[in-house]
Amino acid sequence: MAEEVLMLALSPTMETGSIVKWHKREGDLIQTGDVLCEVETDKATMEYESQNEGTLLKLLVPEGGQAGVGQAIAVAGEKGEDITSLVEKAREAATAATPAVEKPASNDTATLLPGKPAGGTVPVVEKASPADKEKEAETVGAHEAVERLPGGVKASPLARKLAQQQGIELGDVAGSGPGGRIVKHDLDRVPGPPAGEGGAQEIPVSAKRRVIAKRLSESKYSAPHYYLTVVVDAGRLISARKALNDRINRKVSFNAFLIRFAAEALKRHPMVNASFRGDTILRFGSADIGLAVAQQDGLIAPVVPDCWNKGIIRIDEELRDLVERAQKGGLKPEEFSGATFTISNLGSFGVYQFTAIINPPGSAILAVGEIRREAFEQEPGGVGFRSVMHLTLSCDHRVIDGAVGARFLKTLAAMMEDPIQVLY
Repeated sequence: MAEEVLMLALSPTMETGSIVKWHKREGDLIQTGDVLCEVETDKATMEYESQNEGTLLKLLVPEGGQAGVGQAIAVAGEKGEDITSLVEKAREAATAATPAVEKPASNDTATLLPGKPAGGTVPVVEKASPADKEKEAETVGAHEAVERLPGGVKASPLARKLAQQQGIELGDVAGSGPGGRIVKHDLDRVPGPPAGEGGAQEIPVSAKRRVIAKRLSESKYSAPHYYLTVVVDAGRLISARKALNDRINRKVSFNAFLIRFAAEALKRHPMVNASFRGDTILRFGSADIGLAVAQQDGLIAPVVPDCWNKGIIRIDEELRDLVERAQKGGLKPEEFSGATFTISNLGSFGVYQFTAIINPPGSAILAVGEIRREAFEQEPGGVGFRSVMHLTLSCDHRVIDGAVGARFLKTLAAMMEDPIQVLY
């Protein structure tokens, strides 16, 4: 019996997902566990594994289209089944989630099927050649509706919208779509207006950026932040890292040392490893430490779990793998959520000192600046130089009192200045 293939929540904070690529086509046999498509969530691009079995009868959301969690993205069942009612149901559900629907030009014969629950409508054309499919950006087995502009220029609604945002005159663009229509791909080849010459540009906010904005705003304004800063003499830490690198004949990242020291400090100050839950404060039973990593369209904090029971080398090995996959958007939800403590290190960017916004569910985040040489007074009356760095701890005052945060930071600084302290 035919049934809907629904968009699943592939991350804890996911509300909508975008279909990046379909791995299965209409008419393909599918089984539970097969990778149907790749979905871009608010955090990463992830593989969608089938929960259905049978034949993939209809793709309802094209590549580039969006669907809310629980919305139908395809129909599966037995070959030859009548799925008219399911397609109609999906169309009605998508239309209800879409505030405004554009109608296609009368020249196109299309069945309207919104692919974006909170945006424009991506209609599905029942018959499209492979060449046509390739030409239409952000669609698979489908065409966008086409609007004829004054002067005889034909352009898809998406291309028209992007051209307006980017200040591009469509009359100056050669269309490569069916019938000479202008599609998104054509606009990608047109240079935007230069900066400083009235070239303001509106950039659509991605799903990931919207969630980042929402979560950080909630954190900043719901958790009363305060900040503590210490200056650390990093000379012995630099020497300890060099000695370890020489011994194992490879470079251990500085962040692995930071994570290991932070884990040990959390063990000695457990209230920093806690979360505010309204009527209760939850003290976590392990140190699961996240490291903020930059992606092209936002930040993600891959988590090294159970750092109390791991040494620096193992932490470094796990961290390398997590960061590499994070930069490619290949992390699983459990690998970037639930950090009990987070570190943000901008030292490699030359940032001297900064404050960071707490990453829930944790109640603290450590901002790490660059290591730099500074002069200091030596006795008697001399001047020397040392390598120092600034550490700034952001704390949620609902959980961490000032003295508690200060003691944690003092312990952490002492370990970094004398790494042997981690051994006892």
